[in-house]
Amino acid sequence: MPLNDERPASTSSGEDQGSDVESSSERCDSITSTSDLDCSRESFTSDCSSKHCTPSSSPPKTLTLDGVLESVRDLSDLSLAHEIIVNHNFHLEPNSLPQDSLWKVVRDNVHKAFWDILESELNDDPPEYGQAIRLLEEIREILLSFLNPGANRMRTQIMEVLDMDLIRQQADKDTVDIQGLSSYIITTMGKMCAPVRDEEIKKLRESSDNIVTLFREIFRVLDLMKADMANFAIDNLRPVLQRQSVEYERAKFQSILEKTPNALDHTTSWIKSVLEEVLSATTPTGQPQGKRQQAVPGPFQILNAAFLRILTWDYNKSPLPETWMTDETRLREIQWKLQQCQAVNEVLLIVYSTIGGPIQGLPSLSDRLKRVTSVLLDGMHSPDFKLKEALEGVSAQICCELNKSLTERNYPALTPALQATFAGQICSITQKDNPIRTLVEDRVQQYFTALICDPKPQARLEQVPAGLTSVKTELAFIGAKFITLVNYNKTVYGPFYADIIRKLMFSGSPPAAHPPQTTAQDSVTSN
Repeated sequence: MPLNDERPASTSSGEDQGSDVESSSERCDSITSTSDLDCSRESFTSDCSSKHCTPSSSPPKTLTLDGVLESVRDLSDLSLAHEIIVNHNFHLEPNSLPQDSLWKVVRDNVHKAFWDILESELNDDPPEYGQAIRLLEEIREILLSFLNPGANRMRTQIMEVLDMDLIRQQADKDTVDIQGLSSYIITTMGKMCAPVRDEEIKKLRESSDNIVTLFREIFRVLDLMKADMANFAIDNLRPVLQRQSVEYERAKFQSILEKTPNALDHTTSWIKSVLEEVLSATTPTGQPQGKRQQAVPGPFQILNAAFLRILTWDYNKSPLPETWMTDETRLREIQWKLQQCQAVNEVLLIVYSTIGGPIQGLPSLSDRLKRVTSVLLDGMHSPDFKLKEALEGVSAQICCELNKSLTERNYPALTPALQATFAGQICSITQKDNPIRTLVEDRVQQYFTALICDPKPQARLEQVPAGLTSVKTELAFIGAKFITLVNYNKTVYGPFYADIIRKLMFSGSPPAAHPPQTTAQDSVTSN
């Protein structure tokens, strides 16, 4: 943590795809090469000299407790680094627990007991300083942890003023100047803290509370300073991680694979099920049974279909592939926003197909209807969200808006019978076979398929299929987020995907109906 004029200042933080190639094992080899984050097309087709380009081959190892613990540490490092890289707003908050949680109750009770003991000891006659000395020793270690390696003068001063041996001798003689020590601690904190904490330090200096309450506040501010220091380090680390992100994440994941035998099981199962689906779709049906030849899909075709499946992943049926685990929160948010966006579009399609001409060409009305629907469907992904009731509210509110607009322009208001029909059509989108819902979902799949397959997806973000123009802005926003995740994931994990696809396609037999229990080493090292 910088001192005085070296206080931390915020550091500013600063995606494509190719077509299928010929049916041979070389198509899988092309996936294994990668360059930097901004050249994901080249990462699938060019030569690679990186030492982490291809997953290393090594015999399977016996799983041990130490190996599991090391894998957990690697996974923690990988998740943290990935979050810092992809989330420019990522920062740490001071440790806080949910209100009324058991952990918070236990922590608060333990802290209260400590401060009660401290107060009781200091109020004794003569005072006891056992707890106070332990407190000062902990504060000294925290202050020392804030110092830069070259801050020798400040380090020496802290060690001299907070000399525990000397303070213990003073305690034996009842000559410890607790107020003086607390004043020095606050002054030192003021020299070390970030500017955002100046007001907190000022309050500490002006505090008239008793010594126990003052020390409680000192520890609260020290916790804030710890978070500031960690965030300052993150801001400085982010540019380095961004330059080395692909190499770092791939190396970390390779390390996990070497220690955990089944670390690619879900990824293998995901790609295998997609391959089976693609093979089934590309098998000709017009030839006699004995003469049918199965068209072999290319690796890009397989991966494109696999990435599209991630967009609609059913988290209740199976966990995400291991290669996507660091993005689960972002993928869930994308999926929730897309579901809401689709529902809004379905409602608006019903409105305009039912009412027709009298409400065409009125952008302000369209915006108002979209806004009302979006608000009432907000949070529809929640388990306790009652979609049918919400849609009933949507239909009622839309009927009010329509009647208001129609009467203002001398059109007759909607009849009760038409309003009832209208409400029934809107509520019917909860049924999976509803034609409007099916149409919208198919068009959305077309949109994201085009984005995933296009070498320059940014140019296609605004090119939505017919029937989705009402939510074009929202779709473009969701599409940009999703394609960024896809291209980065492809760049990092391309070598692992290549090995899995090579094994599944060229192992000498077609994929089975159910994926075998494939170990991580098999998935990574097979040719």
